[in-house]
Formats: sequence, structure tokens, C-alpha cells
Amino acid sequence: MDERELEKMLEAVRAGKVTPKTALARLRDLPFADLGFAVVDHHRQLRHGFPEVIYGEGKTAEQIASIAASIAARGAPLLVTRLAPEKLPALEQAVPGGAYHTLSRAYALRPKRAARPKVRGYVAVVCAGTSDLPVAEEAAVTLAVAGHPTRAIHDVGVAGIHRLLKRREEIAGASVVIAVAGMEGALPTAVAGMVGVPVVAVPTSVGYGAAMGGIAALLGMLTSCAPNVAVVNIDNGFGAGYYAAMINRK
Repeated sequence: MDERELEKMLEAVRAGKVTPKTALARLRDLPFADLGFAVVDHHRQLRHGFPEVIYGEGKTAEQIASIAASIAARGAPLLVTRLAPEKLPALEQAVPGGAYHTLSRAYALRPKRAARPKVRGYVAVVCAGTSDLPVAEEAAVTLAVAGHPTRAIHDVGVAGIHRLLKRREEIAGASVVIAVAGMEGALPTAVAGMVGVPVVAVPTSVGYGAAMGGIAALLGMLTSCAPNVAVVNIDNGFGAGYYAAMINRK
């Protein structure tokens, strides 16, 4: 239940179209649903404007399917991240109609009746190289489920800076920019120097030895000289998309 639906129900109670008892029954499990192995936070959509997201790693296929069914039953958008392909059939049976994004291993379903947020503009998802695409796609899928428009700008790493400069106008027109890069992680600083909007930097685990599984990129982004850069954790495309959506929401 989102703010719009809650307001409609309260108006219906005031108008006498819905009894207080019926409204109470609908609100009883609004804060959370206890499934025994998990407590699903159904109140999160009211607090954050986005429902609870399921992190697929470490959960069984049956657990994921049960949690997803609980979320989808309330008409909320559904996002499952890091979903292994072998766990997909059980989820599709429990909650059909979604799309599985192979690169990012994300399952997404946004009901047609889900309310769309008022947004400031589009979010540019800028990606340094093809190897960074899984993380960039996770960010883009998260934004799409949240109802935010995006622009994908891929393979514009600083090793060929002319590729980035060619897309400067499109990047500068965004309300928020997500910059995804591995190796030395220089892309977010280069992007932030060109635009006057928040840049969410995402280090990836892409790179040879001294890249240390993304630590080098993370430290480079944390020590960026550009003041409009904020950094999320290594390979955390979901966190970047979620944070960018909150910035982009009016």
C-alpha cells in the first residue's frame, strides 16, 4: 500500500463507503508480515516510497518465492537482486509476469497500477567499460522499478576520454548521474567535473591484481577531488539506483 492508496481508503472511511472494521482489517498487516523465516517490511513503501527489495544470495528458491509473493500480493513493485538462474523458476511460478535481467541477475516487476513518483528529470547511468555492465544494469533496473526514467551511456571510460566528452550534453542534462567504473575508478571524478548535479560513484570489482577486487576504485572514488561525488559499496548497483531515485524524486 502506497500513500495514494492509503489516502483513498481513509477518504472512503470518512465518506462512509468503507467501515472502520474493514479498514482496520486491511491495515492490520501493513507494518510487516511474519512468514516465520522472514519478516517482510510492508511499511517501507510508505516510509521510503519504495518497497522492500529481496537480496537473492543466501536465500533458497522457496524463501525468495514466498517473500516475493507477499510483496506482490499488495500490488507493490517487486525487485529481486542477485538471483541465481536456477532459483528463477520457483519465483516465476509464485509471481509471474516479471522480467529477468541476465547480466545483473535481477528479477523486476512493476504493476501497471503502481503509482509513479514525481521526478526532477532523468538519471544518467554512465558506465566505464563493458565489463562494468552487470553493475550498471542493476542500477538501471532498480530505477526502472522505482518509476524513474534513465539514460544508458555505456563504454565511455577515461582511457578514451573523447567518448565521454561526446556524450557530455546528455550527461549534463540529467538530474542525477550514476558513474560505474572498475580499475582505478577515475570515471566519476571526470564526470563530476563536467556537471553541476550529484554524482553517485559505483566502484566495481573489475581489474587486474592491484585493483584488489574493487578496493583501488573504491579508494580512488572516496578521495575524489570533485565535491559532488558520493560513493556506494563495491558492485552495489542496487544501492546506487536506490539512492539516485531518492535524489531524483520531487
